[in-house]
Amino acid sequence: MRESVYIETSVVSLLTARPSRDLIVAAMQQATQEWWETRRLGYDCYVSNLVMAEIRAGDDEAASRRVSAVGDMPVLAAVSESERLARELMRRTGLPDGVTDDVAHISVATVYGMAYLLTWNCAHIANPHWVPKLAAIALDLGYAMPTICTPQALLEGDSL
Repeated sequence: MRESVYIETSVVSLLTARPSRDLIVAAMQQATQEWWETRRLGYDCYVSNLVMAEIRAGDDEAASRRVSAVGDMPVLAAVSESERLARELMRRTGLPDGVTDDVAHISVATVYGMAYLLTWNCAHIANPHWVPKLAAIALDLGYAMPTICTPQALLEGDSL
């Protein structure tokens, strides 16, 4: 059975963006493209209605590229269970309201039992200071949070 991956908005954005002159962003784009081309088909990949709303926003041409990139992926709905989990994570951590949407991505991936949440949002999603606290709260509520990582991390090794 293949492992499941929740593809968060930042991955799709970097995948479809014009090449960056910023060396760090360019490296992130390259890792994303490499994972997408060489590893993606080895996983069951999903997006959510939250991702779809975010990738449809902005410039029409860029939005079209983003939507096209994930066109064949199943779309998970943010349901009352994931909304409750998101509210509880926010309440118990005291995170600022500005990260509510980011916590919603974590909650959807968690409620649907994803193995991985793939993101480049290291400030609010793959934050090493927040993830252990969020995971402990999720576990206390009966959920196993997915491994949250970047495409680069998923390129580094094969699953057991």
